Amino acid sequence: MQHRATTSPVIAGLTALGLLVSASVQAGMYRYTDDNGQLVISNTIPQEATKRGYDILGSNGRTVETIPPAPTAEELAARKAEQERRKQQEAQIEQDRQLLKRFSHPDQAVRAMHRKIQELEGLIQLKRGNISVISNQLDQKQSRAADMERAGRDIPEATLETIYRLEGQIRDIEREISAQRQEIDAVAKAFIADIKRLEEITGTERTLPLEASSEEP
Repeated sequence: MQHRATTSPVIAGLTALGLLVSASVQAGMYRYTDDNGQLVISNTIPQEATKRGYDILGSNGRTVETIPPAPTAEELAARKAEQERRKQQEAQIEQDRQLLKRFSHPDQAVRAMHRKIQELEGLIQLKRGNISVISNQLDQKQSRAADMERAGRDIPEATLETIYRLEGQIRDIEREISAQRQEIDAVAKAFIADIKRLEEITGTERTLPLEASSEEP
């Protein structure tokens, strides 16, 4: 008597499910966590789920690649801050290299500062000399104009124009002197910063005063 092989419905269902899963895995699968925190395996993945990170599964169902979660706003800010810190550090290294090419000791920078300031002060003195010369000319013109007024005479237009021109020249030179004073302050500030930095990177302190002495050449 022959017996016919039979397959139970449960076994048949499991076999079909296994074939379906195998076919899906071969088609390319993703393993991710959904909005409810449940682990999902699917051949598609929602856009929002990619931000939480996911696994790419191979044909055998094993993980072939893990995609990490997208960085948070705090992590992005930290990365940006670190990049900026490294950028500033590299810039400082280059500035230090250039500074050491100019000066090997803080005192060299102090002397250079004194020379530069004395040079600018010398230009200011020349301009003050020009003001003195122009002021003498102006005084003469104004004195003549005053004499004419006292004598009841009209002051010539040319005389008035000369007075206005000389006054304008004095104002222009005074503005130049003011600008050079600001330049001196900026030069001193920059040099003092360099001197302090040289003390840090060379490990030596300056021995010269920051204020130039009258005896210094």
